[in-house]
Amino acid sequence: MGLFSSKKEGGLMDVIRCDREDYLVWKWSPGDMPSKRENAIRYGSRLRVQYGEAAVFVYDQKGGCPDIIKGSYDDILKTANFPILASIAGLAWGGNAPFQAEVYFINLAGVIQVNIFIDSLSLADKSFSNQTTIPVRDVKATVTFAISDCMEFLNKHRLRNLGLSEFRDKIKATVTQEIKSRMSKICAENNISVLHIDTKLGEINDLLGSRLASVIKDIYGVELQRCDIFDYHIDKDSEEYKDLYRRAGEVSDTQVKNLKDTQRINAENMEETLRVQREEMQRAQKLQTETNFMGAHALNQQTDVMKTAAESLGQMGSMGDGSLGGGMNPAGMMAGMMMGGAVGGQMAGMMNTMGQGMKQSVYNQTDTPPPPPVIQYMALINGQQSGPFNPEQLRPLIAGNVIGENTYVWKQGMSNWEMIRNVGELSSLLQPSPANVPPPPPPPPPPGEIINS
Repeated sequence: MGLFSSKKEGGLMDVIRCDREDYLVWKWSPGDMPSKRENAIRYGSRLRVQYGEAAVFVYDQKGGCPDIIKGSYDDILKTANFPILASIAGLAWGGNAPFQAEVYFINLAGVIQVNIFIDSLSLADKSFSNQTTIPVRDVKATVTFAISDCMEFLNKHRLRNLGLSEFRDKIKATVTQEIKSRMSKICAENNISVLHIDTKLGEINDLLGSRLASVIKDIYGVELQRCDIFDYHIDKDSEEYKDLYRRAGEVSDTQVKNLKDTQRINAENMEETLRVQREEMQRAQKLQTETNFMGAHALNQQTDVMKTAAESLGQMGSMGDGSLGGGMNPAGMMAGMMMGGAVGGQMAGMMNTMGQGMKQSVYNQTDTPPPPPVIQYMALINGQQSGPFNPEQLRPLIAGNVIGENTYVWKQGMSNWEMIRNVGELSSLLQPSPANVPPPPPPPPPPGEIINS
């Protein structure tokens, strides 16, 4: 900083700026040591205000309002920027005489943090029928805040130097009291066990910060952003903790046994379901095979009948040629011819019927293939195995948000459980039904066309 290097009026101009880091409020003065001229600022001095801070000019006038300049700012002090200087900067001397003003720099950084250390606190645990109080030691928390209103903050803390360590000492008692009372209440209201506090610490910090914000704002004039507990030590040697741990172990053993029983029952049900499906598939395949070979069996039977009829016809025909020891027998020949004609007609009808039956059999075989095997899935719903379901049974469950793309499913042949979105034959179920998508609207009529109502 430039300083008044002489007791005369013509000293060097000042550079008003703040080079501190660990501060909330810092009062600027033109000299290294306080003096009667510590508030004397020469007209024409340079003011530099960085981002994340503000300079507050307080003039020695009754009822005068301070000027607040927020960064970034770097300019010469002149009446164009500070109109009040025209009345206080010593116009009789051409504006070169010093004027009296106090300048305070305020830390407006968006994130200001202080650490709070709490020796001990007690947490209530309602995991079981009887409430247990567990002692916790060496709790460390970080309070994150910001100054949003300069004048409100200055009114609560006066116009004087204020460092971060001093501010931390101010708020420690309030923050400690609030954490001790509110943290235990948060755990009790949300049924958070001390044994599981590690996994719920983020949730606890969110609730703790929201409940502390109004208190810190009203008392200290700062905007509390977060209050994060980042370290603590549960007194595991206490009898209360040992008793809680023992009861939790008993409950855990029961839960593990119930889970294993549920898994065993589900596995048995799944095995029985698959067995029934295999038997039904085998029965259907056997029935299809019998249907396919029924036509061939009928053809063999009809062939045997025609063969027997043909042999009988040959024997009847020989009755007229004397091979049976007699002479020419016209009546026998006539009877043989008539019988042959009848058998021939019957054979033609049988051949026609067999041909149609074989044609229909071939048609049935090509037109009606064997039914495909039924594909069914098991699904994890609310942590439990449910099913089995075929794809069409899964569709309404997806539409009703009972399951979704992240639900795990499994079918016979899969090595592991997979999410629905990763199973190709089920991914189409996640798309909306085309029936629910309206077709594109018709084009508008050409200009001038009359539409009949």
